[in-house]
Amino acid sequence: MSDLGKHAPGWRAAFGYEFLDRPDGYTGLAATYGLRFLEPPRAMDLTLVYRALAEGQVDVVAGDATAGLIDALDLSMLEDDRQYFPPYDAVPVVHTPTLLRHPEIGRALARLSGRVTAAAMRRMNYAVDAQRADPAAVVSAFLDEAGLGTRTSAVGAAN
Repeated sequence: MSDLGKHAPGWRAAFGYEFLDRPDGYTGLAATYGLRFLEPPRAMDLTLVYRALAEGQVDVVAGDATAGLIDALDLSMLEDDRQYFPPYDAVPVVHTPTLLRHPEIGRALARLSGRVTAAAMRRMNYAVDAQRADPAAVVSAFLDEAGLGTRTSAVGAAN
């Protein structure tokens, strides 16, 4: 992203409404990378920024690294070489009494730990968003590939 500062004066940007308003959003990003765009960044719904970029309405957007539309629209992600963005890893949160009543939930979550990478999530989102695949089938295929699916579990249990 350091190279973006050199091109920004001739480029148009679009960001989600929240990103533009947050102190740790656009203002901090612009200061970190010295960004000054051709015009003030456009506020757009996050579901629209990828298509606006692909259609040439804007030249740069801030998005979600796991968005399936990145691959579907053949977009490229820039590296945050100054680590402006902290990791935004998703984590499951379960009510303790629920885990006590259903320990199998905790075991299932533990088996998934560290296996759903950003790239894997982006591929699954691409399958659902761009290829219109059934979300349950996409997840089932991911679990099978990771050796965690019901078919694999049944085979593993038989051995």
